[in-house]
Amino acid sequence: MKFNRIWYSLGLGPIVGRLFLLLTTTGRKSGLPHVTPLQYEEDDVLYVAAARGPKADWFRNIIANPNVEVRVKARHFHALAEPITDPAPIANFLELRLRRHPRMVGAMLRSEGLSTQPDRAQLEQYAAKIALVAIRPCGDESCFDKSSQAIKTRVSFGDSSTAHFLFGLIAPVMESLLRHR
Repeated sequence: MKFNRIWYSLGLGPIVGRLFLLLTTTGRKSGLPHVTPLQYEEDDVLYVAAARGPKADWFRNIIANPNVEVRVKARHFHALAEPITDPAPIANFLELRLRRHPRMVGAMLRSEGLSTQPDRAQLEQYAAKIALVAIRPCGDESCFDKSSQAIKTRVSFGDSSTAHFLFGLIAPVMESLLRHR
């Protein structure tokens, strides 16, 4: 997973960000930042799912502290993460993923013993095993309530000349790899 972080650090977020984002949570025990690469869907807000359900460390960190940092494509911002464990909205998310990525999600469902085109009841049954998080960027207001230390939204577009140079060298290769997946 370190490889995914390297792509972002090289300024290649606009390319690899189509596939995954980097979610930084605060450790519930250590208080240290933890970066997790996750696949996502964007539909007004960002959604990430925890295949391990509520047992996933990053999900448990969000339960303890919903203030997160996100790097997706060329964006970098603070956000609030809302845990979702109700099977109905998770099934909606799975339907969205299945429409957008039928092969990938179909393979995931097959590995769970489901059909590649499950009915709503089967999706809800599977949804009960996983957890979902809705991530909403902070506006001009603080991510924290007024009694907490304020963290303002930060958005950066990484336009250093080194990143642009590397992007120019690697972009054609990455696009070719993504086309042939």
